[in-house]
Amino acid sequence: MSEHSGRCMCGAVTFVITDLRPDFGACHCEMCRRWTGSAFLGISVPADAIRFEGGEHVRTLQSSAWAQRAWCGQCGTGLWYRVTADSPMAKNYEIPIGLLDDANGLELTREIFIDCKPDCFAYQGERRTLTRQRVMELYRIDLEEPEA
Repeated sequence: MSEHSGRCMCGAVTFVITDLRPDFGACHCEMCRRWTGSAFLGISVPADAIRFEGGEHVRTLQSSAWAQRAWCGQCGTGLWYRVTADSPMAKNYEIPIGLLDDANGLELTREIFIDCKPDCFAYQGERRTLTRQRVMELYRIDLEEPEA
């Protein structure tokens, strides 16, 4: 079983992922863009495939009615996005690929909230793209509150 490690900027929060999938996605929703300063580039990791250390430094925010974001309370590094509503996605952490000690070999395979993507973002290659509406349908999130 291969393991991949990662950490925040200051090293107060570390993690190990077992069996890392080589594909990752980009989210273009307004909230992710504000959180990261760009598109959120993240890997989906099942909760049982990631082990965190330094949990006392983790801070969380329920950023919408259906999702949570976390960061290191020491250095401010964004740690994860996680669906908290009853949804197929609720069992995963979305981890920024920049936190991995070695992100080589990963491939961008999907972009979500593609209808919210600024026209100045243009990744090369073909991949699966989903609109905001389609993401909500697939994740079975049926809430009036829009995630900007």
